[in-house]
Amino acid sequence: MNPTLGLAIFLAVLLTVKGLLKPSFSPRNYKALSEVQGWKQRMAAKELARQNMDFGFKLLKKLAFYNPGRNIFLSPLSISTAFSMLCLGAQDSTLDEIKQGFNFRKMPEKDLHEGFHYIVHELTQKTQDLKLSIGNTLFIDQRLQPQHKFLEDAKNFYSAETILTNFQNLEMAQKQINDFISQKTHGKINNLIENIDPGTVMLLANYIFFRARWKHEFDPNVTKEEDFFLEKNSSVKVPMMFRSGIYQVGYDDKLSCTILEIPYQKNITAIFILPDEGKLKHLEKGLQVDTFSRWKTLLSRRVVDVSVPRLHMTGTFDLKKTLSYIGVSKIFEEHGDLTKIAPHRSLKVGEAVHKAELKMDERGTEGAAGTGAQTLPMETPLVVKIDKPYLLLIYSEKIPSVLFLGKIVNPIGK
Repeated sequence: MNPTLGLAIFLAVLLTVKGLLKPSFSPRNYKALSEVQGWKQRMAAKELARQNMDFGFKLLKKLAFYNPGRNIFLSPLSISTAFSMLCLGAQDSTLDEIKQGFNFRKMPEKDLHEGFHYIVHELTQKTQDLKLSIGNTLFIDQRLQPQHKFLEDAKNFYSAETILTNFQNLEMAQKQINDFISQKTHGKINNLIENIDPGTVMLLANYIFFRARWKHEFDPNVTKEEDFFLEKNSSVKVPMMFRSGIYQVGYDDKLSCTILEIPYQKNITAIFILPDEGKLKHLEKGLQVDTFSRWKTLLSRRVVDVSVPRLHMTGTFDLKKTLSYIGVSKIFEEHGDLTKIAPHRSLKVGEAVHKAELKMDERGTEGAAGTGAQTLPMETPLVVKIDKPYLLLIYSEKIPSVLFLGKIVNPIGK
């Protein structure tokens, strides 16, 4: 039996209040870049962020089609980062297929990897109010003897850690990987790997961890149970948070939806897209990268009475199946070409799991103190009540880039 390249994509997402993590990137190294190189990396990163948004919308539409009535929450950026790193080891039609599926096709390889290098290290942040980190780890069996260039490039471009693992003892390897992921996600993801296929010699773990504090917190004392209307003329009771404040809000006539921005600290924003009654599928079909740009032009600052459901949900996707929806399959098959990882081995991706956890509440589990009240102008508030299925984006203004993308059909469901 040919050895298997086991790929596991792990996403740990926690939206709470505050947290700390030291960036692995040295500012001194970053400042050492020439202005020209830095400018090229920024341009590549912006183009990648744009293409990644398009990929995310494409994937969301496919997942929504094949999983009707199911909550969807994922990080297109996290998935793209992992498969971009695999491009370092892929060749020929396998490489072409990844580039096509992830919208990398028009980018020179150097720009691709330098662009992701810029994105990962620009987005990694540590403050009192925000923690955001993206990481990649290679668990490698000593028998594999991977190419030094692959390991070096993975470290230099993606800050990938390399951990020697004994895949001949699958139980021990499983414990080692699960313990590592649990540590990196601060105990939020435990026992993620339930089994490892015999013959696995390498496994890639990619994770993204996000905890942030609202710029203006909700008062938990005014949260109350209200109806959330599901797609099939039924409803469930959900804890509905409420706040009156100044927000960016707009309406899209073309896609019949309301757009509401609720900011976190440090230039990260939750964007709620609420379709009119019966217009959810119409909204999904219209999702394109240019759609988002148009939404930004429709927004204006208004006094808004906002009602948003508190939610905590977990979603898991088999990427081997999911990516086949967008034509990425060779890397999972025996005839896939990953010879730039190990030229004398027949490798394939045996396992690809993407797991996301979303928690959104008034303050977060650590109960941070409030940030004070806003002084509101004397005008009649616009009422925006998120009480039926909606789309959710978590967006960073820094690159700019979509970090997370979701479709919430039931805040208390799966």
